Amino acid sequence: MAAAQILIARQGDKLDQLLWREGGLGPGDLTRVLDANPGLADLGVILPLGTRVLVPAAPEATGTPVLPLVQLWS
Repeated sequence: MAAAQILIARQGDKLDQLLWREGGLGPGDLTRVLDANPGLADLGVILPLGTRVLVPAAPEATGTPVLPLVQLWS
């Protein structure tokens, strides 16, 4: 399990951009990050310079198998 981390917004950062650049996280992590940072969504689309964003530790993998890709047409 990865440890929690704090990311700091640069000028002009959007939350998804900050998460991708600094944490290697994608859209599936947005809800988890927003839940851990009350009021973050109220700051607007562009985060104020220096905004600290807590990224909580990722939950343990459930062991759900990845299903194979099925192509209907070739």
